[in-house]
Amino acid sequence: MTIHIEDLKFQCIIGILDFERVTLQDVIITLVLDYDYKKDKFINYVEVVDLIKNEMILNEYFLIEDALNNLTTKLVNNFSSIQKINLKITKPSILRDAKVSVSTIFTLQS
Repeated sequence: MTIHIEDLKFQCIIGILDFERVTLQDVIITLVLDYDYKKDKFINYVEVVDLIKNEMILNEYFLIEDALNNLTTKLVNNFSSIQKINLKITKPSILRDAKVSVSTIFTLQS
């Protein structure tokens, strides 16, 4: 099965620039999560969203890359049936004329 979470938008502290360390900014999360579905064993997407938001808000990451790595690890540790994660974090307002995103793809080795 595949869960798609698109355009999850909230505010947090993220970035290395001085103003980014003190001012909340919008981030947009896009996640595609493949998992091994078995009868009555599913991943609750509400729990996935809550984990992502809580981790981003609590950790106040300097780099998007660090956020991606930590979120991937947290998701795999909390949801054992995950097989593959495609995760993208977008900072839509950091540049006046572009949205900036960093993404990762993680596949669990069998």
